[in-house]
Amino acid sequence: MKNFRHSLAALRAVLATASLATVAGLAQAQISDDMVRIGLMADLSGPYSGNGGPGSVLAARMAIEDFGGKVNGKPVELLTLDDQNKPDVGLNGARKWLETDKVDAIVGGSASSIALGVQTLMKEKQKPYLIAGTVTSDLTGKACSPMAFQFLVDTYSLPKAGVKTLVDKGIKTFFFVTVDYAFGAALQTEATRFIEQAGGKVVGSVKHPLGTTDFSSYLLQAQSSGAKAIVILNAGLDLSNSLKQAAEFRITKGGQSVSVFGMTINSVGAMGLETAQGLSITVPFYWDRDEASRAWSKRFMDRNNGVVPTYIMAGVYSAVTHYLKSVQAAGTDAGPAVVAKMKATPVNDFMSKDVKIREDGQVMRPVYPVEVKTPAQSKGKNDFYTVGAAIPGEQIFRPLSEGGCDFVKK
Repeated sequence: MKNFRHSLAALRAVLATASLATVAGLAQAQISDDMVRIGLMADLSGPYSGNGGPGSVLAARMAIEDFGGKVNGKPVELLTLDDQNKPDVGLNGARKWLETDKVDAIVGGSASSIALGVQTLMKEKQKPYLIAGTVTSDLTGKACSPMAFQFLVDTYSLPKAGVKTLVDKGIKTFFFVTVDYAFGAALQTEATRFIEQAGGKVVGSVKHPLGTTDFSSYLLQAQSSGAKAIVILNAGLDLSNSLKQAAEFRITKGGQSVSVFGMTINSVGAMGLETAQGLSITVPFYWDRDEASRAWSKRFMDRNNGVVPTYIMAGVYSAVTHYLKSVQAAGTDAGPAVVAKMKATPVNDFMSKDVKIREDGQVMRPVYPVEVKTPAQSKGKNDFYTVGAAIPGEQIFRPLSEGGCDFVKK
């Protein structure tokens, strides 16, 4: 009888080991084509390449390397595409990735027109779409997808956080200098609503064409309005030119605040502190905020010719890392299973601490109000910002009830 019990115990141990081996084998077998393929598309050579571009590619490579280069025993491959901010290039590239190259997930930070099209395609193919850089709030609103994730900020949260920061400083009157296309209009509409809800007033606004080089007439209108805050709602070269000319008019030295919603740190570096000093911005990441952000950013800069990472680049690292963790936990790269695991698991990395992902795919991370330092305040290269207290994601991201996302529980 004793020998029988020993034999039975031994048999159970063998069966348990065999079962674990079978489970492990199944997990590996569920990685399609024995490889996890991630596609990253962005403007890699054009006017917005400094915001994400090659830096986002590096961030994605670092995420894969830090994960060990494999998930569930299978290698991870990164494919990249310069979409040139052209919808046809982006959509055709995404379609080829999915249908020919067998890509399992796409990371995107391109123009809204590209992102909205890719999001529709990813929904059809049931593949995760990780957004880090595109800011239209439609991606989690009326054009939402159960397969998509917004890892950073959008055209709702940027003005919401920006207005809150200015109102908290006691500013009550505002004037907008806005680029005349959908991006600027969306930001101004949302910002106006938040200003009025806070008891403030928009005393005036002026629109300028895309590609303007002379902002003098617009800035003089803003200056003469008497508004305590002049908010510039544009991007790229328009932003650089308008801010340089605002500095020439010595607007901030005259007691008015100049603010920008969503500016990335590369633009501050390009302008220099003499021009950018005093600007109020809100950001989801700053390289020098704490020890964790400094440690990661140092590794990044060592491989990026000393160039500091933008919040878009940090967001790409966060997105890729969370995706790989979820593939590992799900035991498969099948889209719906990975998406379920991503939404069930808080985001944790150097810029995110137990950050939850909402049902509509919004990563509910905090943002930070920052003010650009004066040259005298800066202690060295890339020491650009004075950072304020975190604003919780629940205070700046659009409530689920207002988004119009069709698959969110009512």
